[in-house]
This record gives sequence, C-alpha cells and structure tokens, in this order.
Amino acid sequence: MGQSASTAAVPSCRETNHSHRSKAKSTALISPMQAEENDAWKGTTDGVADYISDLPDECLAFIFQSLGSGDRKRCSLVCRRWLKIEGQSRHRLSLNAQSDLLPIIPSLFSRFDAVTKLALKCDRRSVSIGDDALVLISLRCRNLTRLKLRACRELTDAGMAAFAKNCKSLKKLSCGSCTFGARGMNAVLDNCSSLEELSVKRLRGITDVAAAEPIGPGVAAASLKTICLKELYNGQCFGPLIIGAKKLRTLKLFRCSGDWDKLLQLIAERVAGMVEIHLERLQVSDHGLAAISNSLDLEILHLVKTPECTNSGLVSVAERCKLLRKLHIDGWKANRIGDEGLVAVAKHCPNLQELVLIGVNPTKVSLEMLASNCQNLERLALCGSDTVGDSEMSCIAGKCVALKKLCIKSCPVSDNGLEALASGCPNLVKVKVKKCRGVTPDGADGLRVSRPSLAVNLDTGEIEHQDASASDGGAQDHAVEFTPVGGQAPAANIGPSSSGRSTSFKSRLGLLSGRSFVACTLRRWSGGNSSSRGNS
Repeated sequence: MGQSASTAAVPSCRETNHSHRSKAKSTALISPMQAEENDAWKGTTDGVADYISDLPDECLAFIFQSLGSGDRKRCSLVCRRWLKIEGQSRHRLSLNAQSDLLPIIPSLFSRFDAVTKLALKCDRRSVSIGDDALVLISLRCRNLTRLKLRACRELTDAGMAAFAKNCKSLKKLSCGSCTFGARGMNAVLDNCSSLEELSVKRLRGITDVAAAEPIGPGVAAASLKTICLKELYNGQCFGPLIIGAKKLRTLKLFRCSGDWDKLLQLIAERVAGMVEIHLERLQVSDHGLAAISNSLDLEILHLVKTPECTNSGLVSVAERCKLLRKLHIDGWKANRIGDEGLVAVAKHCPNLQELVLIGVNPTKVSLEMLASNCQNLERLALCGSDTVGDSEMSCIAGKCVALKKLCIKSCPVSDNGLEALASGCPNLVKVKVKKCRGVTPDGADGLRVSRPSLAVNLDTGEIEHQDASASDGGAQDHAVEFTPVGGQAPAANIGPSSSGRSTSFKSRLGLLSGRSFVACTLRRWSGGNSSSRGNS
C-alpha cells in the first residue's frame, strides 16, 4: 500500500504540494530552469525517468565534444559518470608546463587518457617542466599525434630522444623558445615516421655555426609536407632535412640568418612538388628566386622584405611558375620590384587570384595588364604605394571585373578614386581603406549610398587598430586582412581548441550547467520533441 501511495503521489507532488516529498530524495536542481523546460524534459527527481542518464556514453561524449572549454569543465562536475566520460572524450589538452606539473601528471593523464593533441606552454619567467615530466607524459600518451612546446627551457636532447621513442605516431611538432638542440630534433626525425608538419622557432640549442650538427633527414623525411623555420641563428643546418623531404609542399623561412641562395638551389634540384613558399627577412637574391622558379607546381609565393630580390628574379618565377594563385610582395620601399616584374606575372600567371603589394609602386601599365590577363583576380591589396592614386583606382574599377575584396592603405587616393568604385567592379563585396589622407568619411558614405550591398570599411588612422599580418611571419608595417580572423581566448590550464560555435549560442548555454545544460542541447537537436530525446 505504501508503494501505491508513493506512486500516486508523484503527479500531485510535481504540481503543487512540495511538502509531501520524501526526505530521502534530493530536492535541489542542478540549475534554475523555466517551468516549461522542467516539464519538457520530465525532470530528474521524484522517480521520474531521466532521459539523459539513459544516453549511451558515446552520445554524451559527442555532446561534450561540441562544448567550449568552460562548459566542459562545468559538466565534468555534475557526477562521477560525467567526469569520467568528459575525460575520456577529450582529445586536446593545453597545460601550463611549469615544473610543479610533474607530481600531478599520473592522475591528470589517468583521467585524460585519450589525448592525442597536447600543448605544453610555460611562462618565460617560470621554470618549465624537465625531461622527467616529458618522458612520463610520453609513457601515458603513446598515441600522441600533435605536440606543441613553448618556452620549455629545461628540456634537453635526452628528454626529446626518450619522448620520440615512446610517441612514434607523432604527425605534427611545433616548438618555440626551447633549449634542446640538433640531437633532440634528430631523435624525433629518426623515430617519427608519420611526421607531416614541423615548425621550429628560436631553437636555442643550435647556435654555433661552425660546430652545428646537421639536422635530418631521418625517416620523417619520407612523410614531411610542411616545414616552417623562424628566427633561427643557424637555420641552414636543417638543409639535409629540407632536401631529403621529397613530399615537401610548403616551405616557410622567416628571419633566419645566413645566405640562402645556394641552399634554395639545392632544394629546388631535389624537391619538385612544392606549392607554397614563404621568404621573409631572408638573405636571398634573384639567384634564389631563379632556383625557386624550378618549382613548376608553385601556387603561393610570399616575398616579404627581401631587398635583394628585383624585377629580374620575379620575372624568372613568373615565366616558369604559371600556376601561381597567390602572390604577396613587401618591397620595403626599395623600388627594386615594380611594373616590369608585375607585367611578367600578368603575362604568364592567368590563374592569379590574390595579389598583395606592400611598399611596391605599380602604375596603370601593370595594373591594366593584371586586370586584363588575370580574369580570376578576386583579392587585391595595395599598401604604402606612392603611385596608386585616383587614376589607378579608376583603372581597377573599370578593368578588374572579378574583384571581390579590395584593400587600399597609405596611398594617395582621394574621394574621387573611391567614387570610381561606385560603377565598377561588379562583383566587389568589400572595400577597406586605411590611412589614405585624401579619403574622407563623406566619400565613404557616398560609396555606401551608391552601393548598399558593398561593405565599406574606412579607417582614417586617427585610432589605430590591430590588423592581421599580411604574412605568417609576424606583424608588418602594413597589414592586410582578407578574411575575418576569429579571436582566440588565452589558453587555459586544460582546454580543447575552439570549434567556431556562435557567440550567441554559447552565451545562452552559459546560463545553464550540468544536466540542465545537456537537456537544453538535446532539445535544440531534436526540435523540442521529448520523445525524440528519449529515443536518443
């Protein structure tokens, strides 16, 4: 009889009479909810079925993977089951790699035992983890595919060698401001046969030019597709690796000392399939560009502040690399690249889609040729060009039919030049004008009125904004941004990478926590049908 009374009391208890609830049952909800929301998912108390608890672990893990770092942390505090599933479903981890991390590594990676992408970052003023910690991590994460090391100055060649032997499935390695040297790097290259991407910045263990140990090629050379070297005092010791990487498609060299012409010649002779090359603040001349022209599949070329490169070198690239799609040139106002080189690009590279010229002075001669021959030119940026004025803007407006995005910065353009865009470039969707003294807000407003669908962004330079760099190598004097760059929050001690969810969606979900949070997520996916949630 007691049982039947208890069963009959459930609906009345839910409606009005809260005083008849059994004291053995929890009366606290995970978070405040609206009355209709409580009814929609039938609650988790008073003996009523809890649909979320009926979900398989795989479904709950899938939901967790759709959440941001903070939401995942809050969900992991709901109950033991959620704590376990959240840990086992987390594949990315970012840790503060200070020395006090060592004692908690066993418990940390017992919980997060499925991690395949790991970032270890230490503050410059702190003592980083050492070899013991890295080896312990490698024993716990043998399936690691990506590793990022930042300012881990206590790591040595021995620690990297032990790590490489335990994590042979590594596909991507990025290290910056570390102090291990050539032996540690070679250990990775000799053990990680699946390595596809290597990024090295300020590797302080290779400083002695005369006694520098060659790096590579190793077994990794057979799989490497991308190599990026930044701010290396002796980056040329990576020459054997680059030359031996037969599948190399992307090579990026930023601010690495030494003369690179001879090495580029050797690279061009041995590696035939490169499609992307970035050279920034590098000692390279037309001889190096002539070597690059042997890469007949080249599609993307960045020449940033390489003052020894002239029209002659650009002509040699244009004549042979006819598949070129993106060309970025920062001439550093050296006036060594201009109409002659750009006309060659126009003649031989009909597939050009993106052209960025910084500190280069093109005239109507080259602009007309580019517009006439490069029918696919969709993105154009002209920054710090003394020769780009109203006449050149009229040329662009009348000739560049396919143009979608245009950026003009620090050029002698006025409202008249901007007005020419009102009737030109029929496919134009965005115009950005920055620090052009002749352009006024009235001119920009006039263009907006003439073409309401056109996004016009005017920055007179009175309030300085931080733009995305035109190059991957760092901040530029003139910056160009063709696509929105999503803001990234600072890395937490533990956090997955951003997945691009909308801000409004995340803010709504942030009001909830725990089971209520997942219930809301389920309702969004199922369209509010409680029965479909139950079937999930």
